[in-house]
Amino acid sequence: MGETVKTKKKAFERVMQSATWAAAVITIGVLVLIVGFVLVRGVPHLKPSLFALRYTSDNVSLMPALISTVIMTAAALIIAVPLGVFAAIYLAEYARRGNRVVAVIRMTTETLSGIPSIVYGLFGGLFFVVALGWGYSVLAGAFTLSIMILPLVMRSSEEALNAVPDMYREGAFGLGAGKLRTVFRIVLPAAMRGILAGVILAVGRIVGETAALIYTAGTVAQVPSNPLQSARTLSVHMYSLSSEGLHTDEGYATAVVLLVLVVVINAVSARIAKRLGGGDK
Repeated sequence: MGETVKTKKKAFERVMQSATWAAAVITIGVLVLIVGFVLVRGVPHLKPSLFALRYTSDNVSLMPALISTVIMTAAALIIAVPLGVFAAIYLAEYARRGNRVVAVIRMTTETLSGIPSIVYGLFGGLFFVVALGWGYSVLAGAFTLSIMILPLVMRSSEEALNAVPDMYREGAFGLGAGKLRTVFRIVLPAAMRGILAGVILAVGRIVGETAALIYTAGTVAQVPSNPLQSARTLSVHMYSLSSEGLHTDEGYATAVVLLVLVVVINAVSARIAKRLGGGDK
């Protein structure tokens, strides 16, 4: 009887291991297929005119969109990351366990995470663009994006804080450190890698967002001189070129630049996380 159970257990483990390997191979294969397709279609059409500082209907330059993407990403992170991290600190370190307010906040956060981006765009268009009178602008787009990524930053930060062992807190309290000092000098640095992982995911969502920005930031292909000017990001630029049907090849070239930008941002963020987490000695 015991041998039969062991045999069934080993067979189940082999099946699950095979399924895991199959899922990993399929995932990597899909990733390679997508990246390879973008590179094959886009790299041959990368040319100096695409990186001109000013956009015209002839060169369809992506440089203004690239600069606007960096500005939009930085603005959204400046708004959302402090709010998300401080909210996570409250939920993980200060709120009482079983608090109904905390349960409502978490349920709201999970609900906001599942809302389609087009809904955020419509809200941003009605509230920031129309009600507040900001018009199609970088500011309206940044605030809309910050609302989109806030649940992601909050949940990832809270999970990172909860993953810090309690002995870190107990050791700090034993040495006479107060609650605030323990959180900011002991717990927060230990959770920094997890927090930055959430920020990296948020950056990926910002860079790839299109629907919400069309209704808030607009599609003007120029470098904004102030926060109340309209601008388009790389994803909106790529969508515009593809939807017009006149510069599809340049749209694929823009996709290559967007892909490289995401890889660079992830690499830099991982390097920062490694340094802050004490990985480099």
